[in-house]
Amino acid sequence: YGLIIVARLVQGLGSAGCFPVVIPLVGDLFKKKEDVSSGLGVVETSNTFGKVLSPILGASLAIWAWYIPFFAIPLFSMISFVLVLLLVKSPSKERETADTGLRTFLKTTGSLLRSKGKWLYGIFAIGGICMFVIFGSLFYLSETLEDRGLNSIIKGLVLAVPLACLCLTSYLSGKWIGENKVVMKWSCFTGLVVAAASLYILGWLQWSHTWWMVAMLGVSSTGIGAALPSLDALITEGIEKEQRGTVTSLYSSMRFIG
Repeated sequence: YGLIIVARLVQGLGSAGCFPVVIPLVGDLFKKKEDVSSGLGVVETSNTFGKVLSPILGASLAIWAWYIPFFAIPLFSMISFVLVLLLVKSPSKERETADTGLRTFLKTTGSLLRSKGKWLYGIFAIGGICMFVIFGSLFYLSETLEDRGLNSIIKGLVLAVPLACLCLTSYLSGKWIGENKVVMKWSCFTGLVVAAASLYILGWLQWSHTWWMVAMLGVSSTGIGAALPSLDALITEGIEKEQRGTVTSLYSSMRFIG
């Protein structure tokens, strides 16, 4: 078990370096702002689609033998590596930027947070809360399903329902928000209200039916799915390219903390 935890730590260190790169890369690849928003919606959709597949595929592999998922992870990682190597092209640089030292970096980052921190801190907090709600509710649902005798692939399929709602909504939201920051703001606000209301109703009524629990968590995930692409787009379109990587790294860290 100790070896599994150490290996998971190393795996986390590797994956943590990937996600913060994605958002600024999408911002650099597209020239039209509406294409950026749509691309970020696809990124969130793909991110969530992996979460949809993971409990189903993981359970299927574990039926074969409990350790098979560990062998599957390097295979999937290699597929991702090859796809990135062949399909993702670096955006052309208009001009070379000089490397900056740690002192300059900290000074620039501090200046950015002082000037735009009012709305950036809000986005950081919302991103962390969204991830907290998603994984917290899914963990609760997983434990509840096991207590009710659902295991293996059936449990994975049920867990995939809220994530599928999040996945579909992220894609549609990214297509809809375009480059309108007012729409982004209200899409995020409305989605969070829907998520909060559905969880409040679920806790207040205390109905024990499995279908009711899954349905309300699906509604909550739908609300969060509407918010995530807007958060990504607000950062991408509200921060200069030179500082976008730093901000998205902070944002990603808050999501992982959540």
